This record gives sequence, structure tokens and C-alpha cells, in this order.
Amino acid sequence: MVALAVATLHLLILASLAPAGALPCGAPPLLRDDWQSDTPSHAHIDADGLCTVLRGVLAGPDNLHSLLIARHGRLITELYRSGSDRSIYSLSSRKVDFGPADRHDMRSISKSVVGLLVGIVLEEGKLALSTPIADLYPEYPNLREPGRRSITLEHLLTMSSGLEWHESVASYGSAANDETRLFWDSSPIHFVLSRPIAAPVGRQFNYNGGGTAVVADVLVRASKTPLRELARTRLFEPLGITDWEWISDRYGRPVAFAGLRLKPRDLLKIGRMMLDRGQWQGRQIVPAKWVAQSMRPHVSIGDGLGYGYFWWTGSMEWQSKRVPWAMALGNGGQRLFIVPDLDLAVVITAGAYNDSDIAIKEAEVLEQIVATVQR
Repeated sequence: MVALAVATLHLLILASLAPAGALPCGAPPLLRDDWQSDTPSHAHIDADGLCTVLRGVLAGPDNLHSLLIARHGRLITELYRSGSDRSIYSLSSRKVDFGPADRHDMRSISKSVVGLLVGIVLEEGKLALSTPIADLYPEYPNLREPGRRSITLEHLLTMSSGLEWHESVASYGSAANDETRLFWDSSPIHFVLSRPIAAPVGRQFNYNGGGTAVVADVLVRASKTPLRELARTRLFEPLGITDWEWISDRYGRPVAFAGLRLKPRDLLKIGRMMLDRGQWQGRQIVPAKWVAQSMRPHVSIGDGLGYGYFWWTGSMEWQSKRVPWAMALGNGGQRLFIVPDLDLAVVITAGAYNDSDIAIKEAEVLEQIVATVQR
């Protein structure tokens, strides 16, 4: 009887952490957002094992805000928690009771979305990956140096431009971080492209949010469409995403590399579309070839990691074999994780900004989720 009482008390504590007093182990509710739901067992996932993972996330100390899983085209898991959060412009945090109706900062997942817009505009014949970036900015004649002129759109997408750039989690918000300059500089494109050449073009990965700012500007020039309008008409509306935000800098420019805010369910739609080779509900939104190329490693990062077109790549163990994955990643613990061989997409949002340890903790959660997939 004592053991039963302790177990019951433990479940009540866990339940008090979950929204609406319900543990997130069954099929998620239908919310008129085009998602159909299913139970984990019907999706060939070990339901008991997954529920153990979810309970661990709910009871854990990490500042995780949501966890969603889709498999075989259906939403099978949806979990939300209360936690501290802050915007990209705020130094102070506030507590938020997160739920399915709440938008969340995507931070650098914004880059991956910009990458998808590149594929759409390329398909329209308005851009080419091999175009030298300097040729698109004749107003900056100093960019026409021989070495600098070899930087193409593809080099910016793979973060292998060779430009000197300093951007680390530890330095975010400080003058030592080049990305911070992009929020305040009146000429961010010239600032990025005029950086010294630090490595041979196309040979070395160096994380560079400035490259995303340039790519977004190139998209606007080529399509003659503002970035928000381009995202709305070519990507979000076709996916049924209507409640979103793209935060501006002090000059009113959308922060292409970090300013997107989406609901977790809507981010998961992007993951489902990627698994369906650029389609959503039978409509081709992003070219299938571009989706495949985006999730293929074009540059090696080391330790088995690679980088596609604004998407991270790697592989992981599943049932004694390696399966490839692709990921959109944002500061603070924002993740869209895609495993094509398992037809699996996972979204995590969190508020651990500038904390590099969150990557290790979320990787463990992802490995635990993948281990519950049966076939």
C-alpha cells in the first residue's frame, strides 16, 4: 500500500506539471490546424517507452518548453511546460505557461527557413547558386577583389565563404560577436562581405549569421519581394501557417538570421514537408531536389557532422545501424530534427539561451525518442 501511495503521488506531481492536468502520452488533440493525430503504438513506436521519456522531460530540471513528434504524417506526441523565456532584444526573462497557441522564438532556425526560400526562388529561375555575390552588389566596388569575387551564393548557404567571422554562444550580445553588429549596423551587407578573407573559399566551415543576412537580401533583390511577403506567400500560407512573426532590427528590417517566431506545431509542419520531399497535403511547396540537397552534407564540420544549405546533418544509431538525420537548430535549444529513414520529425523549444550544455541534453532526449521507434 505504501508503494502504491508513493507511485500515485509521483503521478499526481507529474500531472500537475502538464497543461490541463493531463499526461502527454496519448494522441494529441485536434486543433483545426490540418494536423491529424494518432497514438504512438499505431505509429509503431513503443508507447510505454515513449511515455517514460515524456515523463522524464516533464519532471526534468531543464528549461524545455515543448516537445512534439510526428510520424507517418500524423502528430503523435505533444508536450508543453512552463518556463522562463526572453526575446532576442531582452536581457531579462519572464515566466511563460506555454501551450499550442503560443509562438516561440526560433532563433537560428530562421536560417533554415531562409534556405528553403532560396530553393523556391531558384526554381523560378531568378537566381543561380554559382552567381558571384560581388556581382549582385555593384554599388560596392571594393568587393571585386579576385579572391573575394569567387564567393558564390552556395558558399554563403554552406557557411564556407572563407570570410573572417567571430560568432560563438559565449559571446552573444557582446561587441566581440560579429552577429551582434548586424542588429545595429546601417549597412550590414557591406559589413559582412567586406570582412577579411580568412580561409580558402569553399574549403572550411565557419558559422556565420551574416551570410544569412546577405542571402536574405539577395532573395529580396532577385524576387523583388520583401522577405516577410516572400515567406508568407511562398511557404507559410501554403503550409496553413497564419500566426507567425518575423522580428525587425532597429531599422525595420526582418532579422533574417534569428528573428522568426512560430508555434511549435507549425514548425513541425515544415519538418513533415521536408519528410515528404517538399510537399504538404499533395502540393509541392519547396522543390524536391532542393529539399534533398539541403539535407545533404556539403561541408564537413568534424565529429561526423556536416552542413547542407542552412541545415545541419549527421547520423545516429538505430537498431544496430546508422541512420542519417538533418536538423534546423536555434540558440537556446530550438530544434527541428528530421530522420527520413524513420519518417520521423521532432520539435523541441526551450529557453536555455547562450547555454551550450542544452545541446547535449536535447541530444540525449532525441536519442531516447529514436530508441522507441520500432520499425
